[in-house]
Amino acid sequence: MPNFTRNLNILARCSALYRGKAFEELGIGANQYSYILRVCSNPGVSQDTLAKMLFVNKSNAARQLADLEKNGFVARRQGEDKRVLLVYPTEKAIETRPKIIAILTNWNNYLTEGFSEEETEKLNDMLGLILERAKAYVERKD
Repeated sequence: MPNFTRNLNILARCSALYRGKAFEELGIGANQYSYILRVCSNPGVSQDTLAKMLFVNKSNAARQLADLEKNGFVARRQGEDKRVLLVYPTEKAIETRPKIIAILTNWNNYLTEGFSEEETEKLNDMLGLILERAKAYVERKD
């Protein structure tokens, strides 16, 4: 039986190494891009909701956002409920977004080099199905 989970884990680690090197010039870490993309797409999202969107624990999200705030990519403000922190992109994040997307696109193109368009679509569809199943497991209420 093929161990695709092992392959996905190795792929994730290789991707993180690529992103770490590529994003270095942008001043962000290998995993911080996802925060910037989500905040740019959802200005004013709560810190807790953002953690859920990214499937990370709240303390990890808080640490990453503190670092991104320190480096000028996001601004956090208290919501009407003083216990809620809302996250907004800065101009720096908005300007960085297209560069992040270009880096991710280059990696995707590198990984699928030699694939036909049909093969790339099929792979993406199949990974999408696996992703939905994994998310359903994580989100279920036992």
